[in-house]
Amino acid sequence: MSASTHPKHIALLVCDTPMPSVLAEHGDYDKIFSVLLKESLPAAHDFNVDSYDVVHKMEYPDENKLEKYDCIMLTGSAASAYEDREWIHKLVAFVRRIAETKPMIKLVGICYGHQIISMAIGGTCVKNYGKWEVGPTPMTMTELGKGLLRVSGDELILQEMHQDHVPTVPPNCHLLASTPISINQGYVRFAPDTAPPADGTQVDPSTIQIFTVQGHPEFTQGIMDKLVVARTEKGILTKEIKEDADKRSALRNDGVIVGQAIWRVLGVGA
Repeated sequence: MSASTHPKHIALLVCDTPMPSVLAEHGDYDKIFSVLLKESLPAAHDFNVDSYDVVHKMEYPDENKLEKYDCIMLTGSAASAYEDREWIHKLVAFVRRIAETKPMIKLVGICYGHQIISMAIGGTCVKNYGKWEVGPTPMTMTELGKGLLRVSGDELILQEMHQDHVPTVPPNCHLLASTPISINQGYVRFAPDTAPPADGTQVDPSTIQIFTVQGHPEFTQGIMDKLVVARTEKGILTKEIKEDADKRSALRNDGVIVGQAIWRVLGVGA
């Protein structure tokens, strides 16, 4: 990092704890997300991550510290965003306040984070009629999605592990990608007084205030394999769902592409 490069400061709102086998081999969510961010980071830049346990400690950046953050990022979770729990209500309220009053702070939501942000800004989250998306999942990009993520084709592949979903795009937001099972695979909301480009491929990432994806760009195939085995053994996933996910385990993982887009939203990289 050059001496003149200002590190980006990220507040990671940790909404769950990885299962023991993932924790032992890959670390906690602070480490897992830091690995993705480091692998995606352009040269000559640096960043800091401060983690906040919003589940057990219900902790958040205090008001004085909040102003230093360039981004607030929400992790995945085994919980449902619509559950009647104190920590979830507090999380939704915090995200709503940031979205409404701190437009200079970027909001990034991953899976559960995507769902929580949706609820905070006027959207919904529901169960998808028992339909799961598990493992590497191809999705079709919109023109805006292709412009932001800079993919040459129409397809992005991310690890997925969810049956809850956001069935529609929240107000004033713009869709990035879809699958046949879950139409809303991510969206953006532009900063106040900023309109999306007429040509989606010419998007200026720095004008985006909110960026979400339903998938897990931070998950490697090794992490996914452990999750699938454990959740099948517990009866959460059926044998058929596991077999289907296993068939796609050799597909590429475009998580770093999403990581690079996150950095561009934060003003890092061309």
